[in-house]
Amino acid sequence: MTSTVSSPTGVGRRPRGARRSWAGPAFVAGYAILLVAFGVLPIGYAIYFAFTDAGGTFTGFANFVTTAQDFRFVDALGHVALYLLFWLVSLVVFVVGLALLLHRVSSGRISQALRFLYYIPGALAGAAGVLVWLFMLDPTVSPVSSLLGVLGFDTFGQVIAPGNLPVLFTVIAFWTGAGGWIVVMYGALNNIPGDVLEAARIDGAGAWQTAWHVQIPMLRKWIVYMVILAFAGGAQLFVEPQLLSLASVGVAGRDYSLNQLTYDFAFQMNNINGAAAVSMELLVVGVSVAGVFVARSRFFDAD
Repeated sequence: MTSTVSSPTGVGRRPRGARRSWAGPAFVAGYAILLVAFGVLPIGYAIYFAFTDAGGTFTGFANFVTTAQDFRFVDALGHVALYLLFWLVSLVVFVVGLALLLHRVSSGRISQALRFLYYIPGALAGAAGVLVWLFMLDPTVSPVSSLLGVLGFDTFGQVIAPGNLPVLFTVIAFWTGAGGWIVVMYGALNNIPGDVLEAARIDGAGAWQTAWHVQIPMLRKWIVYMVILAFAGGAQLFVEPQLLSLASVGVAGRDYSLNQLTYDFAFQMNNINGAAAVSMELLVVGVSVAGVFVARSRFFDAD
């Protein structure tokens, strides 16, 4: 039963929970408004453009067919797919591995210092991070020019050759985005009950066995969450190749990724409808992949 508080006059007041009944809706109202304004409405607007022509006439899937037949579409799709493969594999392996190593550091000060250092690159905006790497990758000014020379790179053009771009973009993305995820995984590891780890130790499990059979399975949902967001962000690759293309005077190509191709459709070819079609394809792929990961991992199941 809901408790009440009696007034000095003996008249019952409003139940205690009544005042807090609007706390939840009020808490999410701001986010909901922004989501509708900058998420739902733009998606609806893009859907309208994707299925119509410049005159507003319904065209079905004509825009999707036209953009898919563009000579740059398949190459851009392959570039993004290869980058996603490198990016997601390196993210899962190194983020989880570094988080496990960080969790085993016994000194609190060392652990705090490492977490801070991991997080610093993520504080830079995407464009600023790419500019830092443009400086690092130019053998004429880079502080690691000797290492670039050992790898056989003597000029900036050699470093950013098209065949090297998936690896370079993976390194840039990892440098800017992995630190925050390492901190998140570290926090998730701290939530694993100590008696579970103690039981594993008593059973004779070493560090590797404990990590593989206890800690990583208990991080499953966090890893899935990381992969979903990383896939969504990686599929929208734009800033890195765009700035690299400008810095290299077209060596990297202005249509390297699907998002660059969308930008080209919209602002170079004045084909807003084609750009919206490619954007819808990215949205459908991102939502589909997220749905598969959520379903296969039983993401919302209670532990």
